Amino acid sequence: MKYRQLTKEQFLELHKEFSKFLATQQIDVKEWETIKKEKPAMAEEELNIFSDVVWEDVLTKTKFLEHISKNDINLFKCSSKEIIRIYIKLKDPSKSFLDKNDFNWFLKNPVNENIDYFKASKKYSQERNIELFNLIEMGSVISKGDLFNAISQLIQ
Repeated sequence: MKYRQLTKEQFLELHKEFSKFLATQQIDVKEWETIKKEKPAMAEEELNIFSDVVWEDVLTKTKFLEHISKNDINLFKCSSKEIIRIYIKLKDPSKSFLDKNDFNWFLKNPVNENIDYFKASKKYSQERNIELFNLIEMGSVISKGDLFNAISQLIQ
């Protein structure tokens, strides 16, 4: 497997797509039930293949990732050749990016002595989608890039 198998919740969300995927392999609902009972290894392989197809599609379309923790925000812009990272460090230990009020304070006061910014870019050291997948597995989430774009303009 290239990535990891989707969770049960993700499979439930994608049940229509999974049915279409099985149909492309001439597997109908009845046959799928038989495969699950009589050939669990084959069923597992079908789940793995479908998972990789879904992950590949999602990661290829991903343009922005973000990871927000108590004192840090990592924002990523993911182009085809490189990844641009904006790192935001909150120096005030009494505040937390995870607290809604503190986060709103940050949005209203982005230029403050208690906030440090760093920006860098690098070429991918592995296949692009593998690197994005690893960032997601470490807690990053796919975003529309609003925060990245706003901060990027602020710290030019």
